[in-house]
Amino acid sequence: MSQPRAPLRRVVVVGGGQLGVLAAIALRRSLPGCEVVVIGTQPSPAAFADWSPTAMPFTNKLHDRLGIAEEDIVTKAGGSYRLVTRYAGWGGAGQEGVTAYGEALDPALKTAFARAWGKVRPLAEGAPPAGSIAQVLAEAGRFAPPPPGEPTPISAVDYALRWHPGAYRALLIQHAEALGVAYVQGVIDRIEPGAASGDGDAIAAIGVTGQGMIAADLFIDCSGPQASLLAAHPRFAFTDWSAALPTRHVYLAEPSAPVIALEDRVTLASAGWLAEVAGRDGRHAMLGTAAPLERGAAEALLGASLRGAVALSPGRAAAPWIGNIIALGDAAARFDPLGPLHLDLAHRQLALLIEMLPGRDISPLERAEYNRRSGLMMDGVCEVIALHYAASGARAVFGDRPVPGQGAAVIDQFERRGRIPFREELPLLGQEQFALLVALGWAPGLPPAARGEDAAGEARARAAFESEARAALAFAPPYAEWLARALSANRAPAG
Repeated sequence: MSQPRAPLRRVVVVGGGQLGVLAAIALRRSLPGCEVVVIGTQPSPAAFADWSPTAMPFTNKLHDRLGIAEEDIVTKAGGSYRLVTRYAGWGGAGQEGVTAYGEALDPALKTAFARAWGKVRPLAEGAPPAGSIAQVLAEAGRFAPPPPGEPTPISAVDYALRWHPGAYRALLIQHAEALGVAYVQGVIDRIEPGAASGDGDAIAAIGVTGQGMIAADLFIDCSGPQASLLAAHPRFAFTDWSAALPTRHVYLAEPSAPVIALEDRVTLASAGWLAEVAGRDGRHAMLGTAAPLERGAAEALLGASLRGAVALSPGRAAAPWIGNIIALGDAAARFDPLGPLHLDLAHRQLALLIEMLPGRDISPLERAEYNRRSGLMMDGVCEVIALHYAASGARAVFGDRPVPGQGAAVIDQFERRGRIPFREELPLLGQEQFALLVALGWAPGLPPAARGEDAAGEARARAAFESEARAALAFAPPYAEWLARALSANRAPAG
């Protein structure tokens, strides 16, 4: 007769940034009888997940699951909303496209809209038609989060949240303290091998300067790209992505004036790419280049003062779970911060960890399955980033690069048949990948079903879309006005 495994007694999370604190909250909620300790090491500037001012829609669902209220992020952590991301220049000079979230576009319109999105248009021709209700709302500057459980004309519009990283971390710390998560400040100066389970790959304890040895059954490495625990393991191996991902230098700007907008931007310039995130605490900008730049040149492209620079060596841990050490986020993978994929990957890995939490005795099978699925997540991110560099404009800037994994097959199927092959654990849904390829300058081919589509069916779909867009615009308030009212209503009275 099978017996239940002994539960975990203590879990140590190494890393005191926003990822480490959220991981501690998730573990404490999932294991209420287990002690959770955070070792508060300061994240480096290269820990993009820890300093990210935004994430993807997946994080909204994770927040809900962990009791992190969206309203609190908006009112206490400088929160705001993103509906779309605008790409410019990736398919060549003058090319532009917009991506939204979710699978909302009628298939009868997908090819027609996509051709218009990706087309390089003369100035006199005007803007291409909107490809989603989210884009309609973003360009009109109208949005408010729809009330839960109540059908509205914008209920199907998916969105992402932004925040002030310091205020967001402080909000998470409040939740962690309320749950009884322990905190130890210090630097790891020793790793003691061996564990009570007898697993030769496990560690028993870590030493923290001034705090002595801290033992645990499970160690979560959220220490950033230095991977303090995982990289110190004798069986650690690193998979190099540098052939596919050419960015070697990332320049970080000081936040500039606040920007209230429903879109963020990713622009390709002659020296590299520029990613801009709008925020109530200021515009956050990052510049990625293959060759180093002088400070003045970097600041000119950033449009702001330089806060710091990061040397990037892209790649991932061959196995993010070794023994009783599990690496999340930047401790597991390093890649270009083209969009909020660092924090999205970290949060999806965290959700997988919660789904597969082991007992005190870890089965090799569950470790292998976690490494398989987490590996697919990391490789999927690499493929999505590499698609950017396969675009015609990017090849002119960064040179020709091999497209890793299934990326080349995705481009081939998209151009010939207008379809996106299914792949497990990818960070984007099929329609999101479709929109990204169009935004990067590719034109979709016609699938067999589309060749037989009658004009009347497309006209009906277009009329339905326009009707939905009108209803959405009538329902959604001006975003800036709504945000001001929401903040005013939650402001504590004077005195």
